[in-house]
Amino acid sequence: MTNDADTHPYGAAVGTLIQRLSGLPGIGRKTAERLANHLVSCREPDALALAEAIRSVRTNVRRCRSCFNLTESEICRICSDPRRNRHQICIVEQPRDVVSLEAAGVFQGLYHVLGGRISPLEGVGPEDLTLDALVRRVRQDEVTEILMATNPTLEGDGTALFISNLLENEPVQITRLARGIASGSVLEFANREMLADAIRGRQNF
Repeated sequence: MTNDADTHPYGAAVGTLIQRLSGLPGIGRKTAERLANHLVSCREPDALALAEAIRSVRTNVRRCRSCFNLTESEICRICSDPRRNRHQICIVEQPRDVVSLEAAGVFQGLYHVLGGRISPLEGVGPEDLTLDALVRRVRQDEVTEILMATNPTLEGDGTALFISNLLENEPVQITRLARGIASGSVLEFANREMLADAIRGRQNF
């Protein structure tokens, strides 16, 4: 069977690049072609710098041993900050949600990145998330509050409910972001004022 990249008008190399780019989230075929043409036409040092940045990320970036956020060390910057409240944990789905909440500049506790949300239709179950590590942190670190910051979607709310049931016998208060964030939206696209209000107005779960 002939690979589509092999029959591309610009040749196999460009065809392969377009295939790889179009496999990225939010990148369609047309956008991939524009990006590929830019990379072919731009200065060689710029293109190679991008390739080196990708290689460096794949080589050096890992999950924090404690909260599973992205870091280049064993422990991330937030977990290693002695000024953070170690008895509060904010639960988020992905590392990008940590970035959004930190931009609000209100929450001073720690985070726990689940690595997704429970979604049976996508084949993601509780065992695919970092829930065992979360339970260990709650018990070992004497956590007093869990702030649910999963996205206000059907799957996000279902994941939050599962976690609250998982921790129902633990001596911990469970709160959630106030619904200043519209149902069906995602944290990544909320502005900092909206996130700050949601954190300040969090409610019992």
